[in-house]
Amino acid sequence: MAPDSAPPRAPQRAPDRATCAVIPAAGFATRFLPATKTVPKELLPVVDRPVLQYIVEESAAAGLSSVLLITGRGKTSMVDHFDRRPDLEAVLAAKGDQARLDAIRRPSELADIYTVRQPEMLGLGHAVGYAEAHVGGAPFAVLLPDEFPEPSDPLLSRMLSLQQHTGGIVLAFLEVPDDQVNRYGIGSVEPADPALGAPKSTVRVTGLVEKPALADAPSNLAVIGRYVLPSGIFDAIRRTKPGSGGEIQLTDAMALLLAEGTPVHGVIHRGVRYDTGVPLGYLQAVVQLACQRDGLGPEFKRWLAGFLAGD
Repeated sequence: MAPDSAPPRAPQRAPDRATCAVIPAAGFATRFLPATKTVPKELLPVVDRPVLQYIVEESAAAGLSSVLLITGRGKTSMVDHFDRRPDLEAVLAAKGDQARLDAIRRPSELADIYTVRQPEMLGLGHAVGYAEAHVGGAPFAVLLPDEFPEPSDPLLSRMLSLQQHTGGIVLAFLEVPDDQVNRYGIGSVEPADPALGAPKSTVRVTGLVEKPALADAPSNLAVIGRYVLPSGIFDAIRRTKPGSGGEIQLTDAMALLLAEGTPVHGVIHRGVRYDTGVPLGYLQAVVQLACQRDGLGPEFKRWLAGFLAGD
């Protein structure tokens, strides 16, 4: 009698890929006062569109169809930017100004925008915790709203694909000078498993520490404002005690998951990163992107060269 054959195996379900971006944007932006007293920093213009639009465009280009803004008091204008303005559209249409008409419609077409209010600001981990009801049990991306890579750089797409493969945490790292390590979460890393088939810029993270002194820093690899996280981060945030600055740090919650066996990987970013979170970085981003802009760049660069030459 022939042995019983094994029952057919059900096809394995591919791991979920994140489809939601969470953007924590409840801060006061005190470095930009008094400009940000009534205007959210996220809406300060970089050439012809606000910083926040660059971030949402980045998430949309990576296939994230849903955006959750973590907001605070006085931040409703951020949502308004991604809404339609039929009255303004009618004026532009009557003038035949199709270019500007397309430009003001574009924000509303990028993604579905949702909001949740963070009533008090107790750290990045605290802010991310407010996303739990929205993202549920799926992985998701966190994008800080004051920095972004070159718009054509697929950094976020690479991170999403890696997280879909590993099921853990994926971070973006940037090599920073020694005098800046105390401003960031810093990772200790080793080469990633070759079986991942990932680029050489991919590393396995073995430890994380928030804003260490230089003597205590395990490397100069700073966690920059892009994270892809599993839903398990929410329980870790609830178990995380206030850390650096008396706040609930996302770095500490990720370190807790790492210690409990969650795989953590990083992508070392070697391209351009615009940091609009400080006035100098904001001005640099404006100048750099203005120089690249069609119809504006050549004339602006000529003026800039003359200005720097003292003309």
